[in-house]
Amino acid sequence: MQKLMLIIPTLDRSGAEKQLTLLAKGLPRDQFDVSVCCLTRGGPYEEDLSAAGIPVTVIGKKLKIDPAAYWRLKKHISEVRPDIVHTWLFAANSYGRKAAQAAKVPHILCGERCVDPWKITHEHLIDRYLDRFTEKIVVNSSGIVDFYTQKGRSAEKFVTIPNGIDLIDSPPQRSQAEIWEELKLPPHAKMMLSVGRLWPQKRMKDLIWATEILKRIRDDAYLVIVGDGPQRERLQKYCDQVTIDDKVRIAGPRGDVLELMKHATLFMLASGFEGQSNALMEAMASGLPVAVSDIPGNRDLIKHDENGYLVGLGQRTEYSRFANFLLEDESLRRRFAEAARKTIAEQFSIQQMIDRHVALYQSLG
Repeated sequence: MQKLMLIIPTLDRSGAEKQLTLLAKGLPRDQFDVSVCCLTRGGPYEEDLSAAGIPVTVIGKKLKIDPAAYWRLKKHISEVRPDIVHTWLFAANSYGRKAAQAAKVPHILCGERCVDPWKITHEHLIDRYLDRFTEKIVVNSSGIVDFYTQKGRSAEKFVTIPNGIDLIDSPPQRSQAEIWEELKLPPHAKMMLSVGRLWPQKRMKDLIWATEILKRIRDDAYLVIVGDGPQRERLQKYCDQVTIDDKVRIAGPRGDVLELMKHATLFMLASGFEGQSNALMEAMASGLPVAVSDIPGNRDLIKHDENGYLVGLGQRTEYSRFANFLLEDESLRRRFAEAARKTIAEQFSIQQMIDRHVALYQSLG
């Protein structure tokens, strides 16, 4: 049996954290003794892991450069003595890989979960330095490989394991009328749903502009944006400025995204970059037709005009055009929905994600 330690900054409700939790819970217990270590703090997924009998340790890193947290992490790794350490995201990749190397862990892996244009020179230098002690770099999309190889990291070390999700078939718990009343939507409204953190990467303004264009040709198109972040207030002001506040709802963070997907007409995602969007995968698994930005992470999931629409980055008029096609044509929506669910079932199930990790861990010897 191999001892495996997964290290991540937090267990907040976000994409990487969800995938780590699914992986940790799904790995075969007769082959892996799994533990999870949080570098900074725990979070909602900590309860899920503990309920599954997976120990979670919180190191409590407080500063960007925190030597005390590094020594606590190294001590914890030395005490557990894992055969494999698999780190996730930049802070855990940095502290975790160095601590694992110092603790003489036999096999060290790291996980890059997104294209990271925010990284500057010294952060890329840290990545390349720690890659010397790293056997494999696990990513969830081809776009991440392209991004990091251009930054000087070895292409031979990358292993692509897509995110996992199962088909979503549970019936809605609340009626459309209840949700429409809560969101202050008129009875005839068709919901165009977008989900994501409200910051520049997600390019929510593109979708607001597309809704402004749609407003000129139909009165039933309403954009509902779910999420929170530093741009929330600015986006609301932006809606007011383009005289479209009556057609856009910035709903904030919600715990019922899957419920909203069951009542929405289509899903939209305008991101400038992604690793592999969990929200997009959930929309596909729910049978919700999609129109999303034509970027590497999304292209791994969507084939244009087969199981969804790919829209040129920043092409606001194209978002409105493709959204109008979907709002207008029920048979088109049904065709995309069925094809998207087939894509998820055949290529992106949770069990496939787990099996691919098992094969990787076993290949380390």
